[in-house]
Amino acid sequence: MVFVDPLTALVVSFCFLGVMLYKRVNLGITLNATALLLALLSLYWLRIPLIIYETSVNLRTISVVFATFGIMLMSQLYKETRVINDLSESLSNLIKNSKIVSSVLPAVIGFLPVAGGALMSAPLVDSEAERLGLNPEKKAYVNIWFRHTIFPVYPISQLLIVTAALTEITIPLIIIHQIPVVIVMIIVGYLIGFWKVSNPKNKENPDSKSLNSQPKRFLIAFSPILTTIVVIVGFFPILKVIFDAPNLDLAGFELSKQGFDVLMATFIGLTVLIAISKPSLQVFVKPLKNWEIYEITFAAYGALLLSKIVEAVGISEIFKNLVTSGIINIVLLLTVVPAVLGFLTGSPLGGVSISAPILAGILTFSSKTAALLYISTYLGYLIAPTHLCFIFTVDYFKCSLGKVYKYMIPSFLISFTTALLVYFLV
Repeated sequence: MVFVDPLTALVVSFCFLGVMLYKRVNLGITLNATALLLALLSLYWLRIPLIIYETSVNLRTISVVFATFGIMLMSQLYKETRVINDLSESLSNLIKNSKIVSSVLPAVIGFLPVAGGALMSAPLVDSEAERLGLNPEKKAYVNIWFRHTIFPVYPISQLLIVTAALTEITIPLIIIHQIPVVIVMIIVGYLIGFWKVSNPKNKENPDSKSLNSQPKRFLIAFSPILTTIVVIVGFFPILKVIFDAPNLDLAGFELSKQGFDVLMATFIGLTVLIAISKPSLQVFVKPLKNWEIYEITFAAYGALLLSKIVEAVGISEIFKNLVTSGIINIVLLLTVVPAVLGFLTGSPLGGVSISAPILAGILTFSSKTAALLYISTYLGYLIAPTHLCFIFTVDYFKCSLGKVYKYMIPSFLISFTTALLVYFLV
């Protein structure tokens, strides 16, 4: 039996991954098929079932897969119960500034981690941006950029969950390093999107009775997401209260590394959403018939399987030799490689799934290296021409992709530079 050398196998598998994504093949099928192709090209075939079994019964895999399922179910229920409408409409009524509304609404809709979700916020942004007199390219930029400012610090972002699982760094520790980048992303987006743009003075305000009800409406609609975030951030204290034990930090950290914090938080948040929306059985069951839930869940499994196979193939040893010999800098592997993978594939999961196991064989991940890996992949994906949000938004606003890039590229460069500064200075 003839095997391909690991590096060649990785290149072939990566090209296969790119073609599958370009052809819009289901992401779950794509990642799992790529993992199997890499295994068939470079491993003794009898080892493959064992790797699949070990991946499937791994507690971290189980936590991530079920958490992903819960998150997708929550996002679908938000739409089906129209709670997302309450969230966006109440926020729009509370804020009188059209610039702020145009930037905040895409981020709020961004709480729903659905593929191409920028299309959901596009009509809302269009309405406010029209009042500001923005051209189609600026409207598209504002919608895309601000939708994606939330994810680097959003605890139930699928990419953040998978990155934490692959690097074995807890989500709150990664988020700490992302906060400065997100602040810069918001400032840059606001300056580029609304430079020399004045707010209209004739915006209609809801009557006082309606206005007084908006904060309560917003808090109720936001409570499932807020509950989820609070449980993840307060995972250790919550464990101590439940078990009445003061010395659970180590055990809690291990559970968090296995993804149990996100799993527990997701289903608590889902319970809160069901409690406030009181969906009928028909409404609750409808999302379960949506293939997208299972596609993304299968994709999460595929990302973990691909990382296991990359690890088994031993590709990290090749890069480790290149690093130790001084041919490749470790920062280059943490930035350029994942950013390019994210850009070329239009899939941040693909970039992280390939990069993380390679780097795991070279370095011991810390919170700042995990954060740099995440943000590099994410920013590369954000400006990718195959990024669904990008494609849908440009199509909605009927503008040129190239003209939107004149706003996206400077925003990308400034955000990327900030991520590097945080890495070197913190």
